[in-house]
Amino acid sequence: MPTATERSRSEAERGDAGDRPFLSGVILAAGRSSRMGRPKQLLPLEDRALLQHVVDNALASRLDEVVLVLGSHAEEVRAALAIPADRALQVVVNPRANAGQSSSLRCGLRAADDAAQAAAILLGDQPGVSAQLIDRLIGAFVAGEAPVVRPSYRGADEQPVPGHPVLIARRLWPELERLEGDEGARTLLKRHPDWLATICLPGEPPADVDTWQDYQRLRDARSQQ
Repeated sequence: MPTATERSRSEAERGDAGDRPFLSGVILAAGRSSRMGRPKQLLPLEDRALLQHVVDNALASRLDEVVLVLGSHAEEVRAALAIPADRALQVVVNPRANAGQSSSLRCGLRAADDAAQAAAILLGDQPGVSAQLIDRLIGAFVAGEAPVVRPSYRGADEQPVPGHPVLIARRLWPELERLEGDEGARTLLKRHPDWLATICLPGEPPADVDTWQDYQRLRDARSQQ
């Protein structure tokens, strides 16, 4: 994987070095898929595995590196992914994935480059989170002063629905280290809403794939596009 120095040199060649802080992405994909009966990361969606969409979108964004956190079925999942050799992707395995999502979040943040000033937290079962959405959050983070940026959508009842990814400044990572079980950034933000800047977006948030019904709905929706 390219070092921070090599990535900085690459940015300089593109003419965008110094325009913004170094940013990492952390994809949480360590779940057991117990409700699916098989690794949902590898379910076929169009021409790729479900997780491949998430990885490709993250790598196509303005993130400087991507850390992919695997757990159950790690060897099978890793072997199935197609990752260009020149892309800044690091794969780590969480040996305590059964302890909940918070342990995978810690694992991913600890693996991030020392130069990272913030991390975008993405879920491995949300292939609808596009590179454009990630970049929009990056733009808001760089332009603003809030240490956390996340999207919010309008649900069917017109009530705001928080979504992913969540972009979190490094100075708050120690707070994330203290989370336990399946707690995530949403738990922390309930305690500290003053940390948050929200990007309001129309429509429903990108779907999670937790059940076969979720997967079938997503597959059917993609086939109609």
